[in-house]
Amino acid sequence: MSIFSDNIRFLRGKKNLSQQSFTDDILIISRERYAKYESGRSEPPYEILIKISKYFHISIDLLLTVDIRKYPLEQMVNLPDNRIILPVVVDQLGNNSIEIIPQKASMGYLSGYTDPEYIESLQLISLPFLTNGKYRAFPAQGDSMPPFKDGSYIVGKYVESINDLKSNRSYVFVTLNDGITYKRFNATNGNSITVSADNSFYEPYDIPVGEIVEIWQYASGIFPEDFEHDQLDNYNLRDMFLELRKDIKELDHKFAAIK
Repeated sequence: MSIFSDNIRFLRGKKNLSQQSFTDDILIISRERYAKYESGRSEPPYEILIKISKYFHISIDLLLTVDIRKYPLEQMVNLPDNRIILPVVVDQLGNNSIEIIPQKASMGYLSGYTDPEYIESLQLISLPFLTNGKYRAFPAQGDSMPPFKDGSYIVGKYVESINDLKSNRSYVFVTLNDGITYKRFNATNGNSITVSADNSFYEPYDIPVGEIVEIWQYASGIFPEDFEHDQLDNYNLRDMFLELRKDIKELDHKFAAIK
């Protein structure tokens, strides 16, 4: 027996399908051939794997590597392109658990976010006021995310569709080019979205929709021990200074063009 054979037998049972109906109506192969897949005596070719994956809406990597019987299917979060996030995890008190992406390992998130073993290895915490959703905490980096600075974490709630984005709300965007980035959503422009940094020194820019692999709406923040509340005001003053600096740059460019 194998994880795959256990999974397909379990999934077929959840659908109340007989082997005969599953093979006749869905896979279009003989029942005898399929029975070998469920018993682990044979492995299916790619085209059959794809059919099984699409029918059950479970990615191939999960079918082959994760014992799906351990996870309640109704709690799994569907992703585009037939991918799935593992279920919402709760602690002993029933609070949603938040998966923490380590500071040092954040660069590897793009290669690990679809790996069930990577996700299951993440440290978990709970915040009782965060409920009804899938949460993940991402490390803040750079100076474009005030009031977040290095050492802070941005807790995001998973967003299933770009159509769910709301103007002027903050999100963590995971993209193929930039990796993890925290930006404010401005608008949708055809095949791209326009976002901006909370640090006004940085110009808004577009992200092609095809580069976006995950979106997490800002839900809360976790700050380092040395964070002071008055730093929020300091960030506002800094933003004013940076805005003035940007205006001066624009004036310099205009004067240069006149000359």
